[in-house]
Amino acid sequence: MTKEYDVVIIGGGTGGYVAAIRASQLGLKAAVVEKGKLGGTCLHAGCIPSKALLRSAEVYTQTKNAAQYGILAPEVSFDFSKIQVRKNEITDRLFKGVQHLLKKGKIDVYDGKGSILQSKDVLVELNNGEGEVILSPKNILLATGSRPRTLPGLEADEKYVMTSDEALQMEELPNSIIIVGGGVIGIEWASMLMDFGVQVTVIEYADRILPTEDKDISKEIQRLMKKKGVKIVTGAKVLPETLEKGEGVSIKAEHKGKETPFTADKLLVSVGRQANTEGIGLEKTAVELGPVFIKTNEYYQTDEPNIYAIGDVIGGLQLAHVASHEGIIAIEHMAGAPTKALDPVLVPKCVYCSPEVASVGFTEEQAKEKGYEVKAGKFSFRAIGKALVFGECDGFVKLVVEEGTNKLLGAHMVGPHVTDMITEVGLARVLDATAIDIAHTIHPHPTLAEAIGEAALAVDGKEIHA
Repeated sequence: MTKEYDVVIIGGGTGGYVAAIRASQLGLKAAVVEKGKLGGTCLHAGCIPSKALLRSAEVYTQTKNAAQYGILAPEVSFDFSKIQVRKNEITDRLFKGVQHLLKKGKIDVYDGKGSILQSKDVLVELNNGEGEVILSPKNILLATGSRPRTLPGLEADEKYVMTSDEALQMEELPNSIIIVGGGVIGIEWASMLMDFGVQVTVIEYADRILPTEDKDISKEIQRLMKKKGVKIVTGAKVLPETLEKGEGVSIKAEHKGKETPFTADKLLVSVGRQANTEGIGLEKTAVELGPVFIKTNEYYQTDEPNIYAIGDVIGGLQLAHVASHEGIIAIEHMAGAPTKALDPVLVPKCVYCSPEVASVGFTEEQAKEKGYEVKAGKFSFRAIGKALVFGECDGFVKLVVEEGTNKLLGAHMVGPHVTDMITEVGLARVLDATAIDIAHTIHPHPTLAEAIGEAALAVDGKEIHA
């Protein structure tokens, strides 16, 4: 006997469980199939645990530098095992919260591996060994997420080579590490480990770290990472075949026309994420699978009208908050409720290194490529009183606007707490605001957000405190 549902969601990560809650709100009978833990990568192997470690690194660094605030703490150290305990306590607490939300929404949860049967039913292989269950939904939502991508020859082992999954479970820190990849995850780990006293070398294939960010942001964060002590090598191609393991690891990279050797205790591979499309029954459907990701329309509907897909498994912006919104849109579409397609240009992006990076909208380069005549306003945190009070005044806010209309096209920040500040300009972008609108918005004093108002004034050379 099969159980019938309006929607069965395969994958209980951030996208999947949020979609289930929205389905419940719309009166749909929903079920979630999850082979691991509810909350998925973001909660258990990504966003939350990594930010918990980053926070501990931040507190440790601040305490070491307490003398500049008049606080004397001459002997400062840390216990990494306790840091890991705190990280686990946070994830466990949030995990229980997700379980409660699904129970509150009367959403059935199946602990097991889900796969599609003939474009209609879902087979669940239960984790408890009690066999299989067949679910019969009107619609299926695939939210199977992704896993760290590796390079041939640089697969994770139990001792020397790691992805972010293994790094999060480290029982003790190495003295030194090579990070292959200077994207978001690589730079967050570089910042964190450097703050903990690890010698860090970042090897990036592109000509700059954080290559998808505005060039001014990449340049500034590279300067600040080097100021911390991180060794950064850009324009370098790692040669996996040269990897050697022994007392530590050694590897070579093509850099400036020659092979350059690098050595460290461990190596962290941070070269993006790979979609989990295997083993979910796609071959039994008409769902179109591209070279890497599942293809959908703007409402996340595949070529099989009753099968939708969201999150990392469809590519695009592989961010937890994007997956959540995609899940909501997909559910509303299948329910026939009013909904609006997601515009990726309006999605805020954050990097939780120290100092932080945040952006929304077009970079200056992208805006020019799209034919806009642009001008930019930039304002440094060094002239912001709250930044000086915090003792964190590196970085700036940059606004990119259209010449003539002053329409906000993009905002880019590096500095203290900018991941909390980006929402203001995100809202401005959604509302099609101008730099003048932002400049006329009263920013309380003293706050870090004053840098946004000053950057808006700087677009026309009218900044006050520069």
